[in-house]
Amino acid sequence: MLAFILTSRTWYAAAMIALGITGLVNGDFALAWQHPPLHHLPGRMVIAYVCAVIELTTGIGLLFKPTLILACRILFPYMLLWLVLLELPVVVQLPLSTDTWGTFGEVAIIAAGSWGLFAAHAGAWEREHLKFAVGSNGIRLARALFIISLPMIGLEVIFDAAKTGIGIMPPWLAVLPFSLAWAYLYGIGSLAAFLGMLFKVWPRLAATLEAAMIGVIAVAYWGPWLHTGRTATTAFLISAAIACGAWVIADTYRGVPWLAVGRTNQSA
Repeated sequence: MLAFILTSRTWYAAAMIALGITGLVNGDFALAWQHPPLHHLPGRMVIAYVCAVIELTTGIGLLFKPTLILACRILFPYMLLWLVLLELPVVVQLPLSTDTWGTFGEVAIIAAGSWGLFAAHAGAWEREHLKFAVGSNGIRLARALFIISLPMIGLEVIFDAAKTGIGIMPPWLAVLPFSLAWAYLYGIGSLAAFLGMLFKVWPRLAATLEAAMIGVIAVAYWGPWLHTGRTATTAFLISAAIACGAWVIADTYRGVPWLAVGRTNQSA
């Protein structure tokens, strides 16, 4: 069973810290990723600051061994609540909208990363009372959450590209020949990663390439617009957090051969 996730945890922590700082500066939530149930909520700004503090402090806590377990204990349920309370209701309200499913899938990837960290760094209490959610079984469940999120984001990109003729491409790429093909390639890549991980065909390679692809999209699309202000900055940080969540899951396959097929002793 995986005992220690280091590099991906560091980057995941950095993404949480950056989101927390952004929330404190803006006094608000993460734009489109936190939905209307909070729009008219009394004390909305106070809750926004509380969420920002949680993101900032847990991100810092992930970086240090004495605070690692506590940070995971807080961050994992926080991300699950974000997913269930803020994203799931919108999916229920708009079940035929690929945009809502895509957003749900994006947040699910961040939550899967927090689950992977929680499972890998479980304390004694969790190992005794939450056996289903930690250790090898927890790693499998975190991977499962990641896997089911991939067709959501893949199909969103494909349908969006077909509908608008633009998709997720950055403006500098949209002027190139066959530019729309890149949007389809991203969507198909996520579907391919879904199938590879689901059927255990090169799962480590599939998860790693998916994480890399999400990271490239975050940098290529939002990087050039960071100077424009809050919207681009928040979108970049959320995209980076999604990439880091995927990276954590990819890291859980450490020790599994890159081209492994089927269940292996190291694959939890």
